[in-house]
Formats: sequence, C-alpha cells, structure tokens
Amino acid sequence: MQKDRTLLTDAHWQRLSPLLPGQAGTCGVTAKDTRLFVEAVLWRLRCGTPWRDLPERFGAWSTVSMRFGRWKKKGVWDKVLATLQDDTGLHELMVDSTIVRAHQHAAGARKKTARRPLAAAGAAFRPSCT
Repeated sequence: MQKDRTLLTDAHWQRLSPLLPGQAGTCGVTAKDTRLFVEAVLWRLRCGTPWRDLPERFGAWSTVSMRFGRWKKKGVWDKVLATLQDDTGLHELMVDSTIVRAHQHAAGARKKTARRPLAAAGAAFRPSCT
C-alpha cells in the first residue's frame, strides 16, 4: 500500500490491530488484509460517499460493506472507539458533524420564494366581480 494514500500510520495500526477480529492468532478465519479493510472504512467515512463509490484499490465494495456490517453487529466498532477515544493521535481520524459544522448560510443558495411586487400580489387575490 502506498504510504501517501493511507490514513493509518504504523503506530496507529499497532494500537488498533489487537482490538480487531480476523488477525493471525485470533479465533476464527484470518482475514486477507484487515488493515486495507480499515483503511477502506476510514476513506469512506472521511469522504462521505456511498459504498458503491469505494475505489477499486480497496477491493469489492460489497465485500467491504458486508464486513463492516458484520463488525457493527458484533460490536467491534464500539469496542474500538471506546478503547481509542482518549488517544489524541487518533482524533484527526474521528471527525464527524458534532465537531465540524457549516454556518447555515454557507451553501449560498438563493431563497426559494421570490418576493413579488405588492401590486402584482394584490391583483392575484382580487375576487372577480362578474
């Protein structure tokens, strides 16, 4: 894996890996590349894209999505976050909407309702005399 494209440093990975299933020496099947999977999940969360838009370098999006769901049901993500929430080195990886907020006018879109001149507005609601 290219170093410039990863979110996890080697130090982060050494701290995370013992908490994750699928590692050599743990009960169950040894996963092909757990670090790549975690990188894929972090990439998706950082970018906010759908699973289908996951780059090919991370493998099949459906496999990554399915594995993410299994880990979620098992409580793996809760355990990881509970263990690492006080680690200042990982705070840059865990940014969500409670930390980053845009001002309500940041989008810069025009209002959907345009103001009509007063005379035109009154003419539209005048009852007909015939």
